[in-house]
Parts: sequence; C-alpha cells; structure tokens
Amino acid sequence: ATQHNLKKIDVEIPLGVFCCVTGVSGSGKSTLIHSVLHGNLLREMGLAGADHEIGSCKGISGASRIREVVMVDQAPLAKTPRSTPAVYTGIFEPIRKLFTETTDGKSRSLTPGYFSFNSGAGRCARCLGNGYEKVEMQFLSDLYVTCPECEGKRYTPEALEIELAEKTIHDILQMTVSAAIEFFFVIEDRKSAKIIEGLQLLADVGLGYLRLGQPLNTLSGGESQRLKLVGHLLSKPKRQKKDEKTTLLIFDEPTTGLHFDDTGMLLRVFERLVEAGESVVVIEHNLDVIQCADHIIDLGPEAGVDGGEV
Repeated sequence: ATQHNLKKIDVEIPLGVFCCVTGVSGSGKSTLIHSVLHGNLLREMGLAGADHEIGSCKGISGASRIREVVMVDQAPLAKTPRSTPAVYTGIFEPIRKLFTETTDGKSRSLTPGYFSFNSGAGRCARCLGNGYEKVEMQFLSDLYVTCPECEGKRYTPEALEIELAEKTIHDILQMTVSAAIEFFFVIEDRKSAKIIEGLQLLADVGLGYLRLGQPLNTLSGGESQRLKLVGHLLSKPKRQKKDEKTTLLIFDEPTTGLHFDDTGMLLRVFERLVEAGESVVVIEHNLDVIQCADHIIDLGPEAGVDGGEV
C-alpha cells in the first residue's frame, strides 16, 4: 500500500476474526482501511462509485473469500423525521398488523397501510405523518416545528382511538426499546416474537433508551453506527449462503463517547458476528477494545512513515 502516509507497507488482515487497527494520529489507519482496503474491494466487486476513494496498492490477495464488504460508519441514516428506529429495523410492519387485528381494527376493516407514515389514511393530513412541519431558512439550516394539528402524534384522532393492550400506536412509538420489550413480551402472538427479536438486538448494542418513533435525523453518529449494525444483524439470515465466504464489516472508532458498559455490549456483538463466521475490522484507540481483539495491526511511526511490514 502506497497512499498518503503509507509508504510501501504490506498488511495481513486475517478473516473470520475480530481484527483491530490501531496507531498514532496520522499513521494511516483511515487511509489503509477506508481507501486501500474498502475502496479496492468495492472496485473488485464492481461496486465502487464516484464518491469512493480507491487507495494505491499493488493488489489485495484473498478478496475472493469475501462475499460482501460493509462499511458501518457514522454517516446519518436519514435527513427527515419520517424514518424511525421502528421503521428502520422492520418491526413497524408487524406492529401495524397487530393494530389491525384488534377488535376496533377488525370492525373498521383496516389494513396495515392505514397506519403508514407514507400513504396511510390514518396519518395526519397536515404534516403527512411526519409529526413536524419543515420551515426552510434561507441562510440557515432548515427547522422542524411540531405539527399544530396532531401535536407531533403523526396520526388523526380516529386512528388514535384504536388501542392495543390499552396503548395507542402513538403510545407505542413513544416507548423506549427496553419498555417496548416488556410490553410485547406479554402479548402472545407470533408477530410479537418477531418484534421482540428486533428490539432485543437494539438493546444488545446499548440502544435500549431510544424511543421507537424517534426521528433518525436526531441520532448521533455513534447511535447511527450501532443502528446500522442492528440492520445488518437483522438482514443477515436472508443472505446467508452455504459457502466458505465471509462478510467483512468495517468500523471506524465505534466506541467514541460510549460508556464502558455500552462498550462491553458492543464487544459482545462483535464476538457474536465472529462466531457466525463474519470478519470484523475496527479502527480503534480504546485499550479495552484493543485487548479484546483476536488480531492487532499497529501502524506505528516505523510502519506508517518509514515503511516496513506490519
């Protein structure tokens, strides 16, 4: 690899393990992982776009063993309040189905689409299910103010008359992940089990405090990163194949700003991914994370500036 501060270095990254890339600031960690590794793998797979920087290197051997490469970064998941953790994880659909199966839902012959934010008849007509109205500012960032008609509840009064275990759909969207797990646990239904599965993954990565209806554009970078990880865990069984290939997941300092308990939760998720045959590469400075890694790549000054094998 020869890019920026990387001067003709050879790096061996084992697959099927939790690999940690560390080193002083400016040693070339991001260049190695983002540009050289991620960029070249995408190019070999024919997925590299114009916005992907492809680092200079003679070649990458072993790329044929990688089924998919996933960059789990801290980029925002959405720019509008319409998308929520419940929608992103896919649990909102079974929640809507449970409401249609209530006594009131059946008497009105409602479908799950009635409770949709995008086109449902039960959404607020003024804010179109956003719960907020967008105020465009000419020289500043756009503002979002609470809808005066539904008061941020997203739904019409008629839709809020339908209750599931004495809770309206707005009440459920206001629940935290931890509270929602307890709520759906007492509802004996196959859909509830699917809902709890998604909620438990959110709790496992330390997002138990998030509200189900919290707009994704209000999440921090670290929260967005962990939510993307949950999205991968939920979709993994659908694309799992019986072969010797692995999915490479790349994280860039995922523990920044995390409490050490949340860091411990994240490490347990990394272990679960490795046990399932995935490969995890993490750029990290946190010593607790580094000591838990199966393999460590240290891009010290002698490797990043003077060149040499790692």
